[in-house]
Amino acid sequence: MKKNTIILGLVLGFVMPTLGVFIFYLWKASATPFWDFISIAFKEKSFLTAMIAFSLFLNAIVFTYYVNKRLDKTAIGIFIATCVYALPAIIIKLMMS
Repeated sequence: MKKNTIILGLVLGFVMPTLGVFIFYLWKASATPFWDFISIAFKEKSFLTAMIAFSLFLNAIVFTYYVNKRLDKTAIGIFIATCVYALPAIIIKLMMS
């Protein structure tokens, strides 16, 4: 985990939000089938907002770790992935209005 590359940052930056969605699912709706959970998330704006915020929070934790370790290339990769992930999330959220 101490490798300092943008590629590692991109991988972490895309994997952590995916993991965050799965953890959010287990936390909030594990009795519901996963695809029903996703369907509910896209129908209810506040639920989608909470899921996105939680998944991006995991990126913030990993980003902070790499910044504090001064592994800047990896941190940049995480930041880029976060921006790429957040942009469609914002667009979807705006379309739901």
